This record gives sequence, C-alpha cells and structure tokens, in this order.
Amino acid sequence: MSCPICSKESDHRFRPFCSARCADIDLGRWLTGSYAIPADDDEAWEEDARQDPPLEH
Repeated sequence: MSCPICSKESDHRFRPFCSARCADIDLGRWLTGSYAIPADDDEAWEEDARQDPPLEH
C-alpha cells in the first residue's frame, strides 16, 4: 500500500501513511475542510429538514 499523501511505501506504524508528517498533513486537510464535498442542493436539504418531525426527549 502506498501513502495517499506522497505515494511512498506506507509504514505499519503510521498506516496508511509513510510517516507522522504525512499523517499530520492529512489531519490538517480534514481540519481545514479541504476534503469537504461541495453540495449544490441546499434548498433540498432545508426542505427535508422542515419535513422531519421534531425530536422528542
């Protein structure tokens, strides 16, 4: 398996990454929203949210 960040051979200690550096790069991308999936259907989501019954406690 190769590292998804730099394509070097992965290290079992940092799997699936090759090093702590590449693992940190990946974490930074998640935390900054770089891996977010863009959505165009905000109106459809809002409509679905309005149709859901309120949560009961």
